Amino acid sequence: MVQGSKSVIAAIIIAIGLFLLGSRVATGLENALGDERTVSVRGLSERIVPADKVVWPLVYKEVGNDLQSLSIQVNNKNKIIIDYLKSKGIADDDISVSPPEIIDLQAERYVSQNVPYRYNLRSIITVSSQQVDLVRRLINQQGELLDKGVAIVSGEYDARVDYQFTGLNDLKPDMIAEATRNARQAAEQFASDSESKLGKIKTASQGQFSISDRDQYTPYLKNVRVVTSVVYYLED
Repeated sequence: MVQGSKSVIAAIIIAIGLFLLGSRVATGLENALGDERTVSVRGLSERIVPADKVVWPLVYKEVGNDLQSLSIQVNNKNKIIIDYLKSKGIADDDISVSPPEIIDLQAERYVSQNVPYRYNLRSIITVSSQQVDLVRRLINQQGELLDKGVAIVSGEYDARVDYQFTGLNDLKPDMIAEATRNARQAAEQFASDSESKLGKIKTASQGQFSISDRDQYTPYLKNVRVVTSVVYYLED
């Protein structure tokens, strides 16, 4: 019986010792974490670059009552447009012709039956080219096609001129380096203001690159942007 009591007392003493040791370890971890000081900063890099590709849809419409006649008209006007583009320096490979979209107005429920024609054809010829400056000039001169009997429709919601920048991979290394430098400068300034020294990087993450128009008036100029987030340790 005495031996059993001693065993119980020994077990209690060991449990108390483990509890106190665990408390001291936990307190030590809390103090260590509490002493950790960091600063989180962001670095920005931006570039204004010219578009290096343009997609230009040329849309025109034809109306009539005889599909065969309309088909002949479309083929003739397609040839006029293609010949015009090639004469201005657009390559064959940069020109594509889509099948015309045909609307039978007699089959439309909400169209008046008194319309003077039955069919409405919408034809699109698309220029996809890296000769951005040349295409921009032709867009401004497209009125010349009117003199040849082709009226290009503007303002179509799905046929807007699209300027693109495809050289992002060439810019990425320099822009990431610049964004990281800018982040470090901000962190160094914070450390100086707080009478600390900047330590090593704790974490870092690179934001996504974004490409947008510089403004609504110059869509052929693009704003390339990236933000890098960095967390530094601060030292006394």
